[in-house]
Amino acid sequence: MPAQTRATATPLHLFNTAGPEDAARTLLTCLHSTRWARRLAAHRPYPDAPALLAAADEAAYDLTPDDLAEALAAESLPDLPAGTYAAAGTALRAAHAAYESRFGHVFVICLDGIPAAEALDRTLEGIRSRLANDPEEERAVTAEELRRLAGQRLRHALRGAGR
Repeated sequence: MPAQTRATATPLHLFNTAGPEDAARTLLTCLHSTRWARRLAAHRPYPDAPALLAAADEAAYDLTPDDLAEALAAESLPDLPAGTYAAAGTALRAAHAAYESRFGHVFVICLDGIPAAEALDRTLEGIRSRLANDPEEERAVTAEELRRLAGQRLRHALRGAGR
């Protein structure tokens, strides 16, 4: 692709024309499930960003327990906002430790649309309320949160594409 065209190409066009491994690597930054990433990369090209987002969403509903475990292994707690008190960080780590002890994996939550000032409170509230879930119910909630996170991350990667 000529340099001038490459400079003006949309992120979606670059994704659609990337090699399969490069496309899968990009997708793995959104959701670390190899099967999910390969499935989406194999179905390129996508006509527009909404089509890719819909395909990503649909593929996320098909995650197996092994796919979820793979994705969860790559997740970490959300970053705390700058200026967060040490006590708040300690409370978050303690709540997360209780969650991980109960369910055996990292806590995930999609905070899309939540103001940064509310992120810590929402995360703590989410952990505390979800600790009451039974393991099967929490697996379903976790899968939904991963699906939402993947969509959020993919939208961020495609910002400006298809609009």
